[in-house]
Amino acid sequence: MSDEKSNPTENLIGYNEQAWDQQVRNLNEWTVPCTPEEIAEARNGNINIVLTPHKRVPQDWFPDFKASEVEVLCLAGSGGQQAPILAAAGANVTVYDLSSAQLNQDQVVAKRERLKIKTIQGDMRDLSAIDDDQFDLIVHPCSNGFVPDINPVWREASRVLKPGGELISGFTKPIFYIFDYEEMEKGNLKVTFSIPYSDLTSISDEKRQTYIDAGEPLCFGHSLTDQIGGQIAAGLSIVGYYEDVWEGMAISNFISSFGATRARLVKH
Repeated sequence: MSDEKSNPTENLIGYNEQAWDQQVRNLNEWTVPCTPEEIAEARNGNINIVLTPHKRVPQDWFPDFKASEVEVLCLAGSGGQQAPILAAAGANVTVYDLSSAQLNQDQVVAKRERLKIKTIQGDMRDLSAIDDDQFDLIVHPCSNGFVPDINPVWREASRVLKPGGELISGFTKPIFYIFDYEEMEKGNLKVTFSIPYSDLTSISDEKRQTYIDAGEPLCFGHSLTDQIGGQIAAGLSIVGYYEDVWEGMAISNFISSFGATRARLVKH
């Protein structure tokens, strides 16, 4: 991956890679590693991770990591949070992520806690570095909003899952993206955009430049057809679902704007 400054209109992946590296330096909440206390809890069988802003993943969404060898892929889910906790619980964990700085956070915790975690740098839409039928569980936190087309993510996840394997994933519901974000932060819900939403095409050049100047990753709002229908089209069967809110955002007074799915591979 290049360290040169990227133009997001020409090289979105290069730009978002650098932006997430910067988020690590900025101590963004999704880049801060888990604590030794959380690792100790996981070693005792209490797995506390999130796919969405706040609500923890139900314990029955996880296999028994101590009963047998369980291969887990944390897909676009680095940052020293989910992967070390799953490794401490007894899983064999691989992390696949775009940001080298985020991946390093997982290795920092692995070294601190004497855990074994494999890391691979790459685009979540292209898992060609991984062979077919490798994983029992894929953990995909709320990160597919950073690519413009998520259907390749589901297809690749399906390919690398073992038959009967499961994908648990969080996502931002499309309703979140129809509102002007800055106004929503102020407590105002101003319907402005249509879905699908794109930081590359839905906003003005001037507004996009403010995000670039701040080193913010660029985002995309996907339809439920792509978020849920895309999983089904990739051969996955939805067997679990819950919703969550982003506390402090005006939309949370009216509706949950995040969802999480549990899906089982029924066919490639």
